Amino acid sequence: MNRKFKRTTVTAALPYANGPVHIGHLAGVYVPADIYVRYLRLKGEEVVFICGSDEHGVPITIKARQEGISPQQVVDRYHEMIKKSFADFGISFSIYSRTSSKVHYETASAFFKKLYEENKFIEKTSEQFFDTEANQFLADRYITGTCPHCGNERAYGDQCESCGTSLNATDLINPKSTISGSQPVLKETLHWYLPLDQYQPFLNQWILEENKNWKSNVYGQCKSWLDQGLQPRAVSRDLDWGIPVPVDGAKGKVLYVWFDAPIGYISATRELTPDWEKYWKDPETRLIHFIGKDNIVFHCIIFPTMLKAEGSYILPDNVPANEFLNLEGDKISTSRNWAVWLHEYLEDFKGKEDVLRYVLCANMPETKDNDFTWKDFQSRNNSELVAILGNFVNRTLVLTQKYFDNKVPEITGLTAYDQEVLAEIPRIKENLEASLDNFRFRDALKEAMNLARLGNKYLADTEPWIVIKSDKERVKTILNVALQITANLSIIMEPFLPFTIDKLRKFINLRDAGWNLLGNAEILKPGHLLNKSELLYEKIEDEAIEYQLQKLARSKAANEAAKSPVKPGKANISYDSFATMDIRTGTILAAEKVAKTKKLLKLTIDTGLDKRTVVSGIAEFFEPENIVGKQVCILANLEPREIKGITSQGMILLAEDKGGKLVFVTPENNVGNGSEVK
Repeated sequence: MNRKFKRTTVTAALPYANGPVHIGHLAGVYVPADIYVRYLRLKGEEVVFICGSDEHGVPITIKARQEGISPQQVVDRYHEMIKKSFADFGISFSIYSRTSSKVHYETASAFFKKLYEENKFIEKTSEQFFDTEANQFLADRYITGTCPHCGNERAYGDQCESCGTSLNATDLINPKSTISGSQPVLKETLHWYLPLDQYQPFLNQWILEENKNWKSNVYGQCKSWLDQGLQPRAVSRDLDWGIPVPVDGAKGKVLYVWFDAPIGYISATRELTPDWEKYWKDPETRLIHFIGKDNIVFHCIIFPTMLKAEGSYILPDNVPANEFLNLEGDKISTSRNWAVWLHEYLEDFKGKEDVLRYVLCANMPETKDNDFTWKDFQSRNNSELVAILGNFVNRTLVLTQKYFDNKVPEITGLTAYDQEVLAEIPRIKENLEASLDNFRFRDALKEAMNLARLGNKYLADTEPWIVIKSDKERVKTILNVALQITANLSIIMEPFLPFTIDKLRKFINLRDAGWNLLGNAEILKPGHLLNKSELLYEKIEDEAIEYQLQKLARSKAANEAAKSPVKPGKANISYDSFATMDIRTGTILAAEKVAKTKKLLKLTIDTGLDKRTVVSGIAEFFEPENIVGKQVCILANLEPREIKGITSQGMILLAEDKGGKLVFVTPENNVGNGSEVK
């Protein structure tokens, strides 16, 4: 970082509110962003950390249609889930907002209107696919067909997920509407376009000449786009979910999500502080975007063009985008449920937030795709966090308690080796700063762990547990040095392991420790009283890892099953047999997980006949709080059955798709509880 700035605005890509957060998102964006922000705060710098849910766009309307609910219900559900997961994981946003907020609507509308009034857009009529049966224009994701490149028959109108090629809907062979299944027709529609081609000279100079120091993967992707030549890009689309285009004659049109979403950074900052403009318009502010590689073009070419066209905003100083993280050798896929979901991890590994933070940083896909495996996760916890960091801290604190009543002993005389060890701390600090300042988080973590390795080697070399028998005065110096290393670890590790360091600070009774103290050999003064300590980490056993691998195996099996034909029908039964089943509509009044089980939920259901308890094995597919109030169909005359000590009276009806996912069988329109299903 050559130039000095007064403050820094850090943004993290807005997660899409149509599903939970997974480890690919964390490794690509949120863990590196949080490490960097915590580092700046430790240094005493002024920084705001901005994020929020991206809540517009076609995938959300598709999910709403699939579930028979409104888009607002979809985003409300996932916004709260994502926000809570981030908070529980220790991602320290200054604000986590959402693009369905009133402030965002106002901000995005005003941004568009300013460019519109200054004639910065091109108005253009083009032909787009239209579903005559549904009587609506079709967004890219509402169109499927055969990919002209690889022959995949389920390619979308914007991309083929089989070969990864970007497409236009008109490229598809035999296109079909996903709404009605009919073949769409081309129909003229008016839209507004951002003329990227007019800004290409500016972008060539700004990116290719002024920002050659950007990460090679970012610079290379930008150069590829610029070398191909930029074209105007639509900023509006025909859709009923999103921010209405704020001009006359634009009924039924909304701002394209790629235009509205990055403005969410600005609107969130407006929510955070009335002084928001200094974080976006003051040249003394440094703007940093943390994103994944699929967002490079939007944050390096399109959003800067928007800001340049508006005229009053600063441009990003750096965009340290990461590549993708794979899972067990396969690409993470939300549609295939091939992922490690953050909210599930936090449930399965309570108190181990920092273990995942550590592993994701150590495996961070900084310049190329990388792989997460559960065996590596276990190994890094057991052989690095437990055996190196945890072991050094534990030995130091236990020996201090045992030999010196938990008080920091004085230095009675430093040997040349003691001085050599202490001199390593400023060197480690210097190397770590160079790595963090240049967004090399894996290297920075290695340097931080080198301090723990230094401490372990120092104790192994000096052997205070043996020396105590003959020279207690020497042991005072040894443990003082070890405690100073421990105190330095409580600073250098904070950006990476905030939960661990919160515990460690309590152990060593150190409240305030900023970056300026790092490298100091006298952080803990002689006589300073320590508190009772515990183990920082515990080993992760094979059983916990096997459970995670089995969960992935089930996903893989479900994906394979989804490719197979529909299961054959069962043997015919008589009408009289069917008529013996009493199927009623009912409403879920309460839902909770059954203790010590992974699959079971205890439901209280109003059947119209009574209020009864039903135990159902659906916990892997539904969160209890999300299904309360849901109307379902229940087999009401099923013989009661004892399950985990709970009497279950009935069975709710669900359908299982080819992928193994369960969905409720529910009335299209709400009917009274107790209505018979015939």
